[in-house]
This record gives sequence, structure tokens and C-alpha cells, in this order.
Amino acid sequence: MRQRGIALSLLLVAILLSAGCSVAPSRVRRADAIVANTVVRTLDCPREDHCAIDSPLLDAARQALADSTDAEPVHVVTLLNDSEAAMVARLNLIRAAQHSIDVQTYIWDQDDTGQLVLNELLQAARRGVKVRILADQLFSFGDSALLQRLASAHENLEIRLYNPTFHEAQTSAVEFGAGIVCCFMKFNQRMHNKLLLVDDTIGITGGRNYQDRYFDWDNEFDYVDRDVMVGGPAARAMASSFDTFWTHKRAVPLTQLRDVNRRILDSEPPGPWPAPHYAHPQRVARVQEEAEDDDWLEDALVSETLRTGRVDFFSDLPAKTQDPQKRSAHEFTAHVMRMVNAAQREVVLQTPYLVLSKRAQDIFSKLHQRDTPPRIVVSTNSLASTDAFAVYAISYKHRKRYLKDYGFEIYEMKPHAAGPTDDNADAADDGGPMPTSPGMTKVRRRIGTERGLLGSHGSTRRNRPAPLTSEGRRFGLHAKSIVVDDDFAMVGSHNFDPRSDHYNTEAGVIVYDARFANELRESILRDTQPENAWVVGPRQQSELSMAIGDVSASLPVFDLWPYRYATSYELKAGCTPMRPSDPGFFACYTPVGDFPEVAVSPKLVYTRLITAFGGGVKGIL
Repeated sequence: MRQRGIALSLLLVAILLSAGCSVAPSRVRRADAIVANTVVRTLDCPREDHCAIDSPLLDAARQALADSTDAEPVHVVTLLNDSEAAMVARLNLIRAAQHSIDVQTYIWDQDDTGQLVLNELLQAARRGVKVRILADQLFSFGDSALLQRLASAHENLEIRLYNPTFHEAQTSAVEFGAGIVCCFMKFNQRMHNKLLLVDDTIGITGGRNYQDRYFDWDNEFDYVDRDVMVGGPAARAMASSFDTFWTHKRAVPLTQLRDVNRRILDSEPPGPWPAPHYAHPQRVARVQEEAEDDDWLEDALVSETLRTGRVDFFSDLPAKTQDPQKRSAHEFTAHVMRMVNAAQREVVLQTPYLVLSKRAQDIFSKLHQRDTPPRIVVSTNSLASTDAFAVYAISYKHRKRYLKDYGFEIYEMKPHAAGPTDDNADAADDGGPMPTSPGMTKVRRRIGTERGLLGSHGSTRRNRPAPLTSEGRRFGLHAKSIVVDDDFAMVGSHNFDPRSDHYNTEAGVIVYDARFANELRESILRDTQPENAWVVGPRQQSELSMAIGDVSASLPVFDLWPYRYATSYELKAGCTPMRPSDPGFFACYTPVGDFPEVAVSPKLVYTRLITAFGGGVKGIL
């Protein structure tokens, strides 16, 4: 009865909120007038180039555009595995912009990362550069006072929030529940695209949001993530995609958000933009300095850049869930699927969440049924490394299908993979070098989540991962990438799960270059090495236990048998890494349990319960 009462209360709240959802036109006009009268218009630079710095990254992109023809495009492409390089590249491009900067993101927090990038963008606007920020509302900013200030921070800076819940910038817990009750499909569809585009010439896209944990700046829990920087004709496709989202009815200007509108009309105009207050100013100062250090840029970015031919940028349309039958709305998702379906020898897939849509299941099943099936290598999270334990539970439920029906080789990331120590983590905070993983080249580890309705709400204090039996800084996988046949490769925001396939809009690039594909393949395979990941393999058990497990796993509810088909394995000392299909596997690997390093806790219990009873919620996870 109590749950029914809560549901009825949420429904009533939803009806009341929906009834007065949009802001009255008269209030919008009044707020627009106030902003027009208070917005800062002064410029810090009188020059035509708006005092842009020289940038070898932007120069290379301009040259690629100049050398391109319709028949033979030229691009410059840089894989951004390294989190510090990913930040420095952004700062350098923002400072080098002469005309425009467009930013699209799913999460924008107000930690050091969020403050730094926002402040850099405001400085660009003051120089005379047109800056547009489009952020998904649910997990971005979340502070109507901040957005009131941003509305008049400078006339060259414009911010819109995508798909706001009940037309508000801040979503309370009650509104969150009411949104699910009243308008689930609309509320469930989020803008998951990530893009930073400068002068319609060079852009960065991939997995990173604007939050510390995506840039190795969270001392407790960080993401292993990846972006790609692309200069050349593909940037024009990025610009077209951004404009499509920017002009869509779900992209709402600040004065049309109820709570921001109310603050603008009822509060005193905010004062001058305050200086940012960083929790760790030394590391912020370091990347700011590196952004204009020619030697650093050459070593970390320019020398890693490839000049190549065809590169395609794809993005789903905002109409993806408005009309699921429109194929064009699923443009990026469709290209990802076609990439995998075309595999002949090998697919190397890295995804934080291994929960396959029906379409993906069909593709992998057909690949495995070929006379000579391609090798399928999957790098993903363990329960110890993920903070999306509900999603992991569904992946765990279907392990046998992944191994037997699709032929997956699954490697689950260890929570202390590549293990930076507390000492060098502290050194990084004091301005010293960032920790580098043993045996790896410029690859740093970080953790985070963005699991829609059941994931993080953009705060590192929410959705903490399961407690561990071990101590130390933790890392989790967030990169989303695919390499097919050492021939072409994708880096983007697509998680290869039902949410990415059917609900969230996604974006990314496909690079048709064997050198790039090999570089990305090596990066993913490093994450599957014994020091970084456990191998998932068949459990040695009796035929009776296996038969009971099969029956249990086939049930959508009451899947309670604890002895699953597969478990996790650790390489023994002195042995050489091998696949689970190798005859010598069990002699060289030790089983370490289904959830290694995870302490007994409510989240461990929840994981078991979702495995047993949550089979029907796969689509919203």
C-alpha cells in the first residue's frame, strides 16, 4: 500500500508539473529584456583574429581542409587516450579559436574540470568568439543561480539545456520520479553526444564529459576513457550535427527554463563573473601552461597525429525516439552495427556496459555461426571497477550466451588496473607528473558513470561503486571503441547497449586507416593484459550444476542459482597469457570468484537480486 501511495503521489505531482510546464511567453519576453539590458558586451581584444593564440593543432586542420577535395578528403587525426593530453588539447583549441566554439555534452559538473573549461570558454567569448554550449539537462550544471549568472555573462556566450525535465534546470528527487511516471519515453531519452568544435575546422569527440573523473582529477575514482581529435572535412559534418541539435525544440534557452526564468525576474542582477575557485589549483595551472607550451604540444599531441584520408563523423538525430522507425534518426548506431557485421577476421570491442540489444545479439550470433568466425575480443568492466552495478548484473546474467553463442573473449577490468600509487597521485595534485601505468605509453586511468536513469546524476558523491576488499585509487572503464579487421575503427559515445541503440542519441567518428586502427587496437588490448583485467572463462563444475544453471539463467525472474556457467580467472605466476579456449587454460589460470575484490555489501546483494529478478529492465539500463 505504501508503494502504491508513493506512485499515486508521484503521478499527481507529474500532472501538476506538466500542467504548468512551459514558461509563459510574457515571462520569457521580460526575462529576455532583463538579460539584454544586463549582459556584458565589452570585448577584451580589438583585433580581427580576436587575439587567438597560434596552435599547431588548428594549423594542421586548416591545412588538411585546404588540401582536401570532394574525391580525396584529407584529415588529421589524433587518438586521445591520455587524459592530460585530452584536457590540454581542449584548452589549446579554445584559446586558438578565431570565430566559433560549439560544445555538446552529457555531463557538466562544477568541479575543477567544469570550472576550468567554462572559464576558458568565457574568456574566448570576451575575446569576440561566438561560444555555444548545449548540455543534457539531467546531469549538467544543476544550479539555477549559476545559470542566471551565465545568461548575462557575455553576449557571445549562449547556453541551452537539452530535454529539461518539466522545463527546469534543476531536477529534484520528486521531479525525477514524477518524470518517470508521467512521461517515461521522453524523460528516458538523453543527449549522450560529446563534441567540442572550433571554427568548424577541428573537433574532439568520444567518451569524456566535463567532470574531474574523466580527466584523472578525482583522487578516489577515475575513468579509463578515450577521445579522438579530427581536423578536416569531417568537422563540417560535426557543425551540421551540432546545428541540428541546437535548433531542435528540445534545446531550451535559459530564459525559458522555469527556475532560471524565476530567478532572472525575481532576483537582483548578478554581479561580475567571479574568479573560479579550484580544489587543486596546481594541476589546473599546469595544464593551462602546457596548453601554450610548444614543446609539450609537439611531444604529446602533434607527434601523435596521423594525416589520413577518409574519416566519417556520424550522429543520431534528436528524433531518434520520437519515431523509432526513421532509419536516419539512428544514423550513428546503424553505422556501428554495419561495421561489426562486416568483420572477417577480428572485432576488438571496448565498452563499459556489456548489455547487448537484440540487433547486436543477432549480428554476433551470425558472425559466430560462420565456417570461420572472426575473433571477438571484449574489454569491459568488472563489478569491482564499475559504478553501474545494476547494468553489470544484467551482463553477468548472460555470460554463458556471450561465451558460447557469440564466442566472446571477455576481459573485465580490475579496479586498480595499472595501479597508480597514492604517492604519485599526491605528486600529481602538487603539480608533479601524472601517474603513468606500468608497461603503458601515455595511457592514464580514470573512472565514472553516466548510466541514464539508474546511473550517476553527475556527482561523484552519488552512485559510488561497490566497496572492495583492497585499498587504493580506483579505476573503471568508460571508453567506447571498436576496431574491425585492423582496417577501420570507431571512437565515440556509443556504449553498445540497448540504451545507446534505442534511446540516447550518440555520436562518433569512424577512421578508415590501418595505422589508426592498429594504434587503437593496441590501446584496447593493453587493458586486457593480466595486470589490468581478469579473464572470464567457463567454470569447472558438474553437468548437473551446469544444467540447473542453464534453467535458472533462462528465467526472467527467480534466476537464483549461484553457480554460473562462467567465472573470473587470474593468470598464475610464470604462465603465458592465453585464451579460455586454449587446452592449457585451466593449468595456467586460477579461478578468483564471480566478483573478485568486491566486499560483502548491499551493492553485492543488489547485483545478485537484479540478476535474479531484473531481466526485463535491460532496455532502460
